[in-house]
Amino acid sequence: MKRIYLLLVVLLGAAGLALLGLAIAEHKGYVLFAYQGFRYESSLWAFLVLAAVVVLLLYLLRLLVRLLLVSFGLVNPWSGLHRSRRVRQASEQGFLDLAEGRWVRALRHLRRAAEGEEQPLMYYLGAARAAHKLGQHEDSDSLLEQALKRQPEAELAIALNHAELQEERGDLEAAKDTLEVMNRRHPQQRQVLRQLQRLYLLTGGWSALLGLLPELRKLKVLSAAELLEVEQRAWRGRLADAGQASEGDVSGALANLTEAWQQLSSAQRQEPELLVVYAEQLRLLGAEAEAEELLQQALKRHYDTRLVRLYGLLRGRDPARQLQVAEGWLKDHPKDADLLLTLGRICLHGKLWGKAREYFESSLVFQRHPETCAELAHLLAQLGEVEGSNKLFQEGLSLLDQRLGGPQPVATAVRG
Repeated sequence: MKRIYLLLVVLLGAAGLALLGLAIAEHKGYVLFAYQGFRYESSLWAFLVLAAVVVLLLYLLRLLVRLLLVSFGLVNPWSGLHRSRRVRQASEQGFLDLAEGRWVRALRHLRRAAEGEEQPLMYYLGAARAAHKLGQHEDSDSLLEQALKRQPEAELAIALNHAELQEERGDLEAAKDTLEVMNRRHPQQRQVLRQLQRLYLLTGGWSALLGLLPELRKLKVLSAAELLEVEQRAWRGRLADAGQASEGDVSGALANLTEAWQQLSSAQRQEPELLVVYAEQLRLLGAEAEAEELLQQALKRHYDTRLVRLYGLLRGRDPARQLQVAEGWLKDHPKDADLLLTLGRICLHGKLWGKAREYFESSLVFQRHPETCAELAHLLAQLGEVEGSNKLFQEGLSLLDQRLGGPQPVATAVRG
């Protein structure tokens, strides 16, 4: 079958050439060029053949010249071939400089690569980071704007990098604004949510972070452990903020604090971390009786040393009953240094000096804690035992300094 097609093509070609020959024989045509003594005349067909030969020779000559120039490296430096090579070299060197911390060279090379590339996003991002490292924040922002103009479809990637650079330079509010805009334009974008929750943690945007938690949970942006920690921090911050009295408006702060507490689930209201924050805010706002009752109920359900320590700082409605309740816990926890410290503090509230001293000394037997040293030192100074008080103050300062990790100071004795 293929042979038949080939034979037909050959026959059609031969017929075409025959017809062309007949046309040339019958219609030779005539061409004449004359100019100041120059005269050229020929048939039309001969002229057309000559013109075709001249065009072919010029094309071959041009091709030969280009091949010679390329072989000797004399090609126009602005040609497409060398522009691509320059972009490649600039990008490779620029990213190498960026990785090795040569910010000036990285900025120069990556900017050059970006200007000569059709898809310049990565080069602009690298150049913006180099400018950022040099402290040239305006140039960094300008490079990101140029990237957005050249590749508007990469808005999200550019904004994420911009927010990261804003955060690094300490402009947390601007970074938060950038991410919030992206969150509205690109809802449920995991990286936006991840960076945004970190910004809320850094800036104390507790209410906004709590509003973000359902999306974080739904999209599994964080692990279960990370999500629990973020939720705990958000509620602790929310409760602490709610308890801040503005211009002495204690009643208003108490109302805000109670409202925030009621927003927690029943399970959350039993968590020691949140109970401590809530009770401490109640104490600071003068609602110590309410805090004491809250902690009593919580400690009946579950004993926790953090709650016990705070319980000793509260002045309940009935100090004697408060002491009785705390001494009831001592039966099950006789060696708990925190509980013994709390008992000593409750005794101080009731002016039971001897009993307070016994509890403080017992606490120090099980744990040498700077707070216990300070409490007992104050009590001994009040009782006139200056030497023992000075020793405990020195020990307390030494213990505190060890906890802070600094050099131990030389304490000066207090003379009465």
